[in-house]
Amino acid sequence: MIAPTPSPPYYAVIFTNYLSENQDGYHEMAERMVELAEKQSGYLGHESVRNQMGITISYWKDLESIKKWKEVSEHQLAQKLGKDAWYQSFKTRICLVEKDYGFER
Repeated sequence: MIAPTPSPPYYAVIFTNYLSENQDGYHEMAERMVELAEKQSGYLGHESVRNQMGITISYWKDLESIKKWKEVSEHQLAQKLGKDAWYQSFKTRICLVEKDYGFER
């Protein structure tokens, strides 16, 4: 589903990754991170896809909301486990969305 976002400006955090062979506990943690993110002040929605590469884009009201999300203790644990075990590589990009448009049938 395409995330319903407000009129710009807002922020997008783009998290692109490749998983390692060790995925023990990864999917459960990913589900938990969605549950937690949805409860954070400033969270606007997310979209996620995985084939070989995984891409998750979360949308946020402002940079302060993104900063607070990064500081959530369970999120910090997930980041550590990701670096130590689950990810072969990843990249995070934070972008200001200045314009958006779409089409829906």
